[in-house]
Amino acid sequence: MTTLWDTTGSAVVKELAAQRRTGGAVLSGVALTLVVVADENRVAEAEEAATAAAEQHPCRLLIVVRRQIEAPSPRLDAEVLIGGRLGPGEAVVMRMYGRLALHAESVVLPLLAADAPVVTWWHGTPPEQLSTDALAVIADRRITDSSLAQDQLAALRARAEDYAPGDTDLAWTRSTPWRATLTSTVDSVSGRRGDAVRVLGGRVEGDPGNATALLLAGWLSARCDREIQVVSGERRAGPSGVSAVVLELDQDEQVRVEADRRGGAVIHQPYRPEATVALPDRQLGDLVGEELRRLDPDEPFAEALESTTGVPDLAYRSAVREYVWFDPAEENAGSGGETLPAVPPDSEGTDEVAQQGVDDADQGARDAGQAVP
Repeated sequence: MTTLWDTTGSAVVKELAAQRRTGGAVLSGVALTLVVVADENRVAEAEEAATAAAEQHPCRLLIVVRRQIEAPSPRLDAEVLIGGRLGPGEAVVMRMYGRLALHAESVVLPLLAADAPVVTWWHGTPPEQLSTDALAVIADRRITDSSLAQDQLAALRARAEDYAPGDTDLAWTRSTPWRATLTSTVDSVSGRRGDAVRVLGGRVEGDPGNATALLLAGWLSARCDREIQVVSGERRAGPSGVSAVVLELDQDEQVRVEADRRGGAVIHQPYRPEATVALPDRQLGDLVGEELRRLDPDEPFAEALESTTGVPDLAYRSAVREYVWFDPAEENAGSGGETLPAVPPDSEGTDEVAQQGVDDADQGARDAGQAVP
């Protein structure tokens, strides 16, 4: 591992190439580039999850830590690792200060693996409009996590309004075991009958404000063409926000899948004894790893998000995002029309660019004795 203090993107690229030559190439090729955006208070959790995902999918791992955006001058500190604590591949952890943190793509773009897909994961609050973030526009797949928001339903609505094919959410990924179990249970009933099964109604019991529970109910509603709602359950739901799912079938039959709080679920279905299946709460790295298995649009997620939020025709939107550049220093530059100052009030009077019109490149040229235009 090499740590570069107060460095530049070019120096990071050179150090990565130097370590590859010195230590030997750990990987002859990578499947993708995984860009992780996190705040300092979440960076340890993000590193652990990204490392687990990188072990499943060989990738170049770029972790962007936006730290002290209010700093009066931009600065970059970077750790360059090959085959180190962040997995067997190549990894760069970049801590960005000042306005550089708002334009992280200037450092990230030269570090992308050549001819490999790009996946961007926000472990925290994503931009309200991904089109205003270059790290989203350059990505083939974009991963958010609505379960981290205080108002998870509002977060889902924001993702629906801004949706483009290639977007996904870890709240949806957490519902995978439930979806698989429900599908196999209904298939079992269909196999016993020797005929198709129609779902006439049902409910999801758990936390009505949980994004995973809401998306699971939306998926059931879209698939069954019946309104399935989330209702408060008698038992406390786990991290998935779901304690049980009840489906009312035709021929006056009912199936119920109920979490047993021991990492499994009990299946109740007609004319069959109770059965127990594994339904564990998965680690964050497993969730990210699942989303890296496929880079094509997740159509079931679009259907579930559309049904949950009521925003129509998500799957028919263009998969190509057009980058909307803005200067955070200008009026009405943000997605909500607010002013995003480059220099905060407590830093006014200390910024060399604001006072003298001197940027880092000009200052470096002056220090080297070169003429500055």
